Amino acid sequence: MLKNKLGACLPTFSSCADRYCLSGYGGGGKTMEEMMDLATKVDGLDGLELVSNWHVNDENILRVGKMLAERNLKVCMIVPDLWTQAKWRMGSIAAPDAKTRKEAVKEIKKSMDWAYALKCPYVDVWPGQDGYDYPFQADFQNAWKWMRDGIAECSEHNRKVKLLLEYKIKEPRTHCFLNSAAKTVLLLDGIRNAGCLLDVGHSAAAGENMAEAASFLSMYGMLDYIHLNDNFRQWDDDLIFSSVHVVESLELIYWLKKVRYEGWLTLDIFPYREDKLGAARNSFEWVRFLFGCVEKLGMEEIGRVVKSADACEATRMVRRMLGGK
Repeated sequence: MLKNKLGACLPTFSSCADRYCLSGYGGGGKTMEEMMDLATKVDGLDGLELVSNWHVNDENILRVGKMLAERNLKVCMIVPDLWTQAKWRMGSIAAPDAKTRKEAVKEIKKSMDWAYALKCPYVDVWPGQDGYDYPFQADFQNAWKWMRDGIAECSEHNRKVKLLLEYKIKEPRTHCFLNSAAKTVLLLDGIRNAGCLLDVGHSAAAGENMAEAASFLSMYGMLDYIHLNDNFRQWDDDLIFSSVHVVESLELIYWLKKVRYEGWLTLDIFPYREDKLGAARNSFEWVRFLFGCVEKLGMEEIGRVVKSADACEATRMVRRMLGGK
């Protein structure tokens, strides 16, 4: 039985612009109200993820809360925008310029205030601009220290809102400083009120096994939130969940049950040319199907096969789980 709450990033239901078609390819909502109305048509959707200043600010926060309440939706995450503005071009919390770092910390704290006001338990810091593009462009040691110091300061701003970090191997920089599950654990070591958001597409693009990453983060008490999507590993394509890596997604679901993860499963997909509702519904259908596959065979039997380390038996088991022989 699926115990997790299901969420979606609000842009899932937008027109989905990209750098080639700035107006978007259509089919989504043009206003927040229209996007929220589309979201309510997805069965089982519990909440929406919002981006600071895109969707919520000091002027509209009460109205946003009311719009969500009217649609029986929660705010599952607020993400400070540390990547779309020119001022972040050289970084945010790890920028070489101290004034820029200070401004990034202020932006994160402001997002935590908005999250608290909307009864949202998490703020996600995705430091996408913190990295480098060329050799000899980054002061690695100072950048690491600046990131730690910034996250540590923000984590203490409001202990009722947990600060999460989302890693990614590249984009918008050719190299992101925070690029793996292991480095996220190292960065957060000793910092209270902080954890990790595991984006399974980021994990795949980084060459990780998403199931192993989830298991690893849970061992350190840092598996707090999950973004669902898929890609072909070369890029963060943000495709329909499990549309490419079915078997790896199946293993992920097994390990989520194994470590008793009952947090949010939130779609971070960009259905540029696809029907927005169809893409969201399809993703959640895969979630329910894969949970059903695991539950039908049973955790004990799957665990027995895993412990055997027998690849032939494991692949036969996968076929059985997916309805074959």
